[in-house]
Amino acid sequence: MHDHDHAHLHADADAAPLARALALIVAFMAAEVAVAVIAGSLALLADAAHMLVDAVALGLSVYAARLALRPPSGRMTFGFRRAEILAAQANGITLLLLALLIVAEAARRLVSPPHVHGGLVVGTAVAGAAVNVAALTQVARANRESLNVQGSYKHLLTDLYAFAGTAIAGAVVWATGFERADPIASLAVAASMLWAAVPLIRAAGRVLLEAAPEGVDPAEVGAALRGHAGVANVHDLHIWEISSGFPALSAHVLVERDEDCHRIRRELETVLHDRFSLDHTTLQVEHTADRLLWPKRG
Repeated sequence: MHDHDHAHLHADADAAPLARALALIVAFMAAEVAVAVIAGSLALLADAAHMLVDAVALGLSVYAARLALRPPSGRMTFGFRRAEILAAQANGITLLLLALLIVAEAARRLVSPPHVHGGLVVGTAVAGAAVNVAALTQVARANRESLNVQGSYKHLLTDLYAFAGTAIAGAVVWATGFERADPIASLAVAASMLWAAVPLIRAAGRVLLEAAPEGVDPAEVGAALRGHAGVANVHDLHIWEISSGFPALSAHVLVERDEDCHRIRRELETVLHDRFSLDHTTLQVEHTADRLLWPKRG
């Protein structure tokens, strides 16, 4: 059983809102870099750097979503669906690396804090938060089950946290002159980026390593297949994800010699669909008598 059309529709619906969010981020980022340099704010510059990564991440996500629309052909027998997983992993890694860079610079500025124009920081952070909310609204319209979309969403969400922290730091500097508030806010931004990056990298890694999807227990699936009437045994059971929301299963099924192979295969496919939401399945069904004629595997 296959569900290519459903996956294709999801990928098609993802690209447009991601592209609109990308346009918003790029438009604001250029202005923020200029203000960050004038204000001398690391927190604001960290936000701008994060928005640059957001722009790259969203651009990559848009490209991956478009690439996923290509049908299977030639050597790419599953199409380009896994491009979305590669984009999600790249997004997670860039978040991680950028967080580490911000931590290093914040530590330096805690020791020797530069002068910060608090008023400029507050005004830019508030404007940035508004742009970020608009971009988040666009990305939220896409399929949030997709790791590709989830990666972009987490980028933007941590950016929103960053703007909130930056606005608070700017207000503190503006009101009290405590300029170390700026690198302290940067550390909070870095922490939120790490919090978003680690689960994203882990989830993308699970797909690339072809682990079973979250919520699907291979032992439970195997027991359900073996317990079906007429099934003698199940071998070589594999469950993995081709991309987000596109799980797949393959297995060799041995049935009793007097059973109808085709009927049992159809019944097992129904079980896999109804109980485990597995639609892309490949079941090789054989009679036990046929199996005994095969040479034993080493």
